[in-house]
Amino acid sequence: MPHNPQKEIQKASLIGRILSIEAFLLLMGIASLVYGIANNTTMNIFWGCVIIPGVFVLYMVRKKDWTKHWQEMEAEHKALEERETRRKSAADEARKDAADGK
Repeated sequence: MPHNPQKEIQKASLIGRILSIEAFLLLMGIASLVYGIANNTTMNIFWGCVIIPGVFVLYMVRKKDWTKHWQEMEAEHKALEERETRRKSAADEARKDAADGK
């Protein structure tokens, strides 16, 4: 039976995903919620209700491609600066033409 390193990487990544911070936080949120409901403890119910949606927000934030996001933001900022520069130069030109016309 040949050794397949790709399969080991897949297994490791599955174990890594199971033991990730998100999984740990989700388990803590569920445990807090269950404990709060079982013992009628309001603070545990509150923290469970805060932690569980927080895990999904954290997952979405970590999933986003931030390099691409910052490149898009930088391109948008440069385009805005170029438009502002063109607008100012057009206004200066119009003022200059108005002064020459007097």
